[in-house]
Amino acid sequence: ITSAVAFDVLPLKLHPFSQSTPTGLDCVGWKRRISSPVIADGALDKTALTDDVGSEEDLYEDFRSSNHRYGHPGGGGEQLAINELISDGSVVYAEALWDHVTMDDQELGFKAGDVIEVMDATNKEWWWGRILDSEGWFPASFVRLRVNQDEPMEDYPLKVEGGKEDDSSSGTRRFGMGQTTKDQMRTNVINEIISTERDYIKHLKDICEGYIKQCRKRADMFTEEQLKTIFGNIEDIYRCQKKFVKALEKKFNKDHPHLSEVGSCFLEYQTEFQIYSEYCNNHPNACMELSRLTKVNKYVYFFEACRLLQKMIDISLDGFLLTPVQKICKYPLQLAELLKYTNPQHRDFKDVEAALNAMKNVARLINERKRRLENIDKIAQWQSSIEDWEGEDVLVRSSELIYSGELTKISHPQAKSQQRMFFLFDHQLVCCKKDLLRRDILYYKSRISMDDMEILDVEDGKDKDFNISVKNAFKLHCRDTEEVHLFCAKKPEQKQRWLKAFENERRQVQLDQETGFSITEVQKKQAMLNASKQHHSGKPKAVTRPYYDFLMRQKHPTLPTTLPQQQVFMLAEPKRKPSNFWQNISRLTPFRK
Repeated sequence: ITSAVAFDVLPLKLHPFSQSTPTGLDCVGWKRRISSPVIADGALDKTALTDDVGSEEDLYEDFRSSNHRYGHPGGGGEQLAINELISDGSVVYAEALWDHVTMDDQELGFKAGDVIEVMDATNKEWWWGRILDSEGWFPASFVRLRVNQDEPMEDYPLKVEGGKEDDSSSGTRRFGMGQTTKDQMRTNVINEIISTERDYIKHLKDICEGYIKQCRKRADMFTEEQLKTIFGNIEDIYRCQKKFVKALEKKFNKDHPHLSEVGSCFLEYQTEFQIYSEYCNNHPNACMELSRLTKVNKYVYFFEACRLLQKMIDISLDGFLLTPVQKICKYPLQLAELLKYTNPQHRDFKDVEAALNAMKNVARLINERKRRLENIDKIAQWQSSIEDWEGEDVLVRSSELIYSGELTKISHPQAKSQQRMFFLFDHQLVCCKKDLLRRDILYYKSRISMDDMEILDVEDGKDKDFNISVKNAFKLHCRDTEEVHLFCAKKPEQKQRWLKAFENERRQVQLDQETGFSITEVQKKQAMLNASKQHHSGKPKAVTRPYYDFLMRQKHPTLPTTLPQQQVFMLAEPKRKPSNFWQNISRLTPFRK
């Protein structure tokens, strides 16, 4: 899944079941002693599910004596090689996979796609690096080593500007080798794409056959729902990637790799890659479920035995489950590098250029869906804070808050005006009333379906339908029932923001239809259930500060990006002059609505 999935990916926190474990840099050795609740034929050895250290020692010694040391070929050796290169005076560059937001002045901050000079890789988890004049520690799991180390650092930022690159012939040493040609550099990138795809297929196969297959044999330990939570749709991803790698290999020119035309493969599978959205959205749930299970020793032994029997590298299950998230992040980076070394005259140039944009769009779509799913919990919490709610839940039809603010609503038949708080979601506009005394408490009043409405801009002056003079007004007109709603904003700029917000609402609905975005009934029910648990019976349901801030901070495309947050808040919550009347009333008698 900003920012966080290399396309605005949210930075992954460094804790046991969500840290970004780099392949080959998490070889924890053989110091652990494990048990084997699984035997070779898939049957269960019930006696192994104990906390004693008898049979697990035998298994450990058996695998060790058999030389089954399935450390990643890059593991400690790769790390040692990097340090040797650095000590020899070679310059080693790495590319950022994700944004790293610095929380410490000794850490190096960067954005996805930035190039970092690695200065010290002694520690396998944290490396010391430099970007321009800044130096500091950064998580090794957030980067990948650049394929072409001989490319000058100062030329690299030009890599994706329209597919054009600097023709500078200067270059630094690459692992002791001399200068390479542009074709050789393209060969390096093509080889990396093919080899990493083959490695990735091996990882997916190991997860499906080494873990899922064994887990399904243990109905006494895992329910189907648990397996769905832990592994998500990784089996679907495995089937998709097998077809994708076959397509790549057909386009791979073994004799002259730089002539390979792989761009069309990414274009062909761009739609199928959207299945990563479901996996990335589920990944936090998988981490939590694994964290819960591994507090019990028998599950720790079981997962470790699965890994050993499948002869997998020494990375824990959570590390393997992170690989699909990492993979979808790497595609835009790999294609950007491939485009840099592809001449405009190359037959693959246009396809690679289009593939880069396509994979960026896939990444943005995944990120957007992740953000939307995270927001439904906040919307459910907001609804649970509204007093006197009537009708269906907001989440039945909506999943995005587009805009919110105060408006004056004018109703027939007597042109009665009422100041209300309005919340524009996709498909509906919710109307609430503020409490007379506690302005942070909202009461539900009504809602308007936006699907059949058209927006009418009203000029300042006398309105014929309502026979009153209006200013900064607009109407919502229902095409089916001819029903008309008249609204007035306090300022012209507020009116324009609302008109723009209505346009954005229709655009969002259309985009959701085109991309097939939807929220499952299970997700909706779970969000409402979580929200209801947070409110204790008997306590007033005020709109608490965090949720109110959430509503005010929603990304309104109509607001200038340079507008300070304080001003954004003021747009939705205008100041009022203090009223001595209400202060006097509250002192004299307990006044309640």
